[in-house]
Amino acid sequence: MLLYAGTIFLSAFLLFLVQPIIAKQILPWFGGAASVWAVCLVFFQSVLLLGYAYADWSTRRISPRTQAKLHIALLAVSLLLLPIIPDVRWKPGGEEGSAPTLAILGLLGVTIGLQYFMLSATSPLLQSWYWRHFKTAAPYRLFALSNFASLLALLSYPVVIEPYFRLVVQSYSWSALYAVFALVCSITAWKSATAAGNAVEQAPVVAEDASDKAPTWGERLSWLGFSAMGSCLLLAVTNHLTQNIASIPFLWLVPLSLYLITFIICFDHPRWYVRPLFMGLVGVALPAMAFFTESLELYVAAPLYAAGMFVCCMFCHGELYRLRPAPRYLTAFYLMISVGGALGALLVAIVAPLVLKGYFELGITLIVCAVVVAWCAMAMRKWMAAVAFGVVCATSWFVLDNFNDYSRDMRVMVRNFYGVVRTRDYSDPSPFRVMYHGAINHGGQLRGPGDERKPSTYFGPDSGYGRAFASLPEGPRRIGVLGLGAGAIGAYARKGDLFRFYEIDPQVAAVAMKEFTYLTGSPAQIDVILGDGRLSLEREAPQRYDLLAIDAFAGDSIPMHLLTREAMAVYVKHLAPDGVIVFQATNRFVGIAPVVERLAAAFGMTALMVTDEPENGFSTGANFWLSSTDQIIVSKSRRILDAEPIRAAADPLPLNPKFPLWTDDFYNLLGILKR
Repeated sequence: MLLYAGTIFLSAFLLFLVQPIIAKQILPWFGGAASVWAVCLVFFQSVLLLGYAYADWSTRRISPRTQAKLHIALLAVSLLLLPIIPDVRWKPGGEEGSAPTLAILGLLGVTIGLQYFMLSATSPLLQSWYWRHFKTAAPYRLFALSNFASLLALLSYPVVIEPYFRLVVQSYSWSALYAVFALVCSITAWKSATAAGNAVEQAPVVAEDASDKAPTWGERLSWLGFSAMGSCLLLAVTNHLTQNIASIPFLWLVPLSLYLITFIICFDHPRWYVRPLFMGLVGVALPAMAFFTESLELYVAAPLYAAGMFVCCMFCHGELYRLRPAPRYLTAFYLMISVGGALGALLVAIVAPLVLKGYFELGITLIVCAVVVAWCAMAMRKWMAAVAFGVVCATSWFVLDNFNDYSRDMRVMVRNFYGVVRTRDYSDPSPFRVMYHGAINHGGQLRGPGDERKPSTYFGPDSGYGRAFASLPEGPRRIGVLGLGAGAIGAYARKGDLFRFYEIDPQVAAVAMKEFTYLTGSPAQIDVILGDGRLSLEREAPQRYDLLAIDAFAGDSIPMHLLTREAMAVYVKHLAPDGVIVFQATNRFVGIAPVVERLAAAFGMTALMVTDEPENGFSTGANFWLSSTDQIIVSKSRRILDAEPIRAAADPLPLNPKFPLWTDDFYNLLGILKR
């Protein structure tokens, strides 16, 4: 028993641990944290499905000894591909275009493909071998153990591993643990095959038990459906919390952890899933979640959606466990669970952005879940079916009402892989147009006569940007900006200037051109470069920028590859001798000041903080045409730093020599979270 449990535990732990390790290694190569991670998830989900399919095929189609020999051979080959460090030849050179999906998939396949495949197949394979070895023992609790190991890896990485170990150490350590796993798994495979061979020779011929009947296609579709439902809930709730409520670092850990915990509870023992209780809780949770879909209050939405997703996934995974087949068919059972998980991820992550104009997938998922609960209730008591029908009606009503509120008064609402972009006009007390990316204000423009070129939102005259522009010498200026938004920084453009914007989302660029006049009506030369800002700068010849604005932070999220020593070297390469870098540091949850201070010191520069809290900004609904901001000015030039506009408002960043310099190989987001 311990051999099987230990092997499954180690495989699941390594399976979840390798995901952030490999993704962090390739992130600086390809840029755009969201897109790179999304492609990685597609790879992980696809290989997991292949691993489950291999486990099912090899269990049903080949003899135990042949299966063991094949598995041991594959494990041996996978060892030859260690360590899991990407070859630098995969680093893009610019010819891949703006969406190097195939390059990322190829890199992952060569670097960790076979190892991840072997880890993915382990849990269903060993559960099958365990049952074959101990006929009287139920193997499904081992699935709970597997999910517990996954949860442990998920939680330990940001707390125990990332803050203390560089990526290269993480990679070699993981590779060493994988070698241990391969050895233990090979021993388990051979031992199981030997035991199975002896059992075949000694076992008497018995009639097939009725409980061992093959599952019907209806049962298989039910496995797929409940698994897909849980997967859809996980991704839809995660997207809603992190994109519509607050992009708090690690907030995505909460729903994923709860999702894994429901698997652990439901598959540990039948007593934990009390069907009437959880169906009742789901009946309360679904209308409540639908009612508060438009609530952007973090401390209301986060607990509500965490609790709601937990009870809904308890229902889905509890029903899965109720429908589990006889152990001889468990590999087929897990294969359908894997297919359902992949289908749910596909619907929310790929299909929804293509066919839905806004974040409507959560509401749709809640309605479908209510219908599934009603369908299950119909097989129980009539009064339960009636109540469940009421839940469907209430959930649908609230969802549709919130759909209308979400879309009301929006001039533009478009969506792509990077998110939803909306624009809205306000008239009181002055005409003002705002761009939203998710729920975050990404700049706006006054629309009154003569006001169109007034600096607004985060770029007011007293902000770090405003004071830096006021301190630049007269004459034509070259300005680089990472992150476009509405283009509001273009209010400082003058005739003879060059403003060069770097924007990863082509949808944002299109809306900025169509809905705002900062770019189209500018007296300066305006260039818009599509693609990740750091990668674009790496490929360009030195631009000699007088000011380089690092404003590519989407609301509260922090793209780490823009805050490392290697990124800073790129910025410095493009600065004029008296140039200045301005970092947008306005953030509710993360304080980047110590990171920027260390980067500035490493390059012999000085970093100053400018905090702007306007007193005379006037309200436009829930927004202000001038916003409170924190911005960090970095430069070597004493002439710039000692200029009156900066000297009057800037404060030196406190020195902290013990704070580590961030690099592509080491950074620790947990260390800069605001308490």
